[in-house]
Amino acid sequence: MSAVLGAGPLPDTIPLFPLPGAVLLPRTRLPLHIFEPRYLQLVEDVLKSGHRLIGMIQPVGDGLAAVGTAGRLTMFSETDDGRFMVSLRAVSRFRLVEAIEGFTPYLRGRVDWSDWRGDRLSSVPADPGFDRPAFIARLGRYMEERGLSTDWNAAEEADDELLVNSLSMLLPLGVEEKQALLEAPDLAARRAMLDGLLEYALHGGGDDDEETLH
Repeated sequence: MSAVLGAGPLPDTIPLFPLPGAVLLPRTRLPLHIFEPRYLQLVEDVLKSGHRLIGMIQPVGDGLAAVGTAGRLTMFSETDDGRFMVSLRAVSRFRLVEAIEGFTPYLRGRVDWSDWRGDRLSSVPADPGFDRPAFIARLGRYMEERGLSTDWNAAEEADDELLVNSLSMLLPLGVEEKQALLEAPDLAARRAMLDGLLEYALHGGGDDDEETLH
């Protein structure tokens, strides 16, 4: 065992849920709609575990990304046709040491938590260089150009970290861009990267992205 989650240790091996375009960032939540049989089994197994952790990780090429995030299953409901609706609360990013096949119908991962101790702190990190009004204005232009909408009242009320992390998860960015945002070492670096992606998109980059913001 290594690292610490509340009063107990984080496990060295966790179940993995590879999902392109889905990243879980520090101090955020991720809703999931589970319907594939192997992942229905994953949820059932996680509900019986002591830690209730699921490792969200993106497929990259023929393998998996080097870094993912473990989320604790905090909400669970079952639909009439046997699907699961769950919610994960981010606990910590991890570095994938080894993907393990066999024993279960889903992948498990041997993971290392040591690079991400700050994820488990309750304090919200500061970003003193954040020009929030300019960022919000740039975000508004980006959303308008792409016909996207958001709850601007919630955006205004969110603290800096929640705003940046939620946008990093929800905006229609590519797998590589989302992975880079996930792996950013701190809030200031992630905010600067996201700001740069918005600026790039507004000046003609990323025009082939036709996804919508959910």
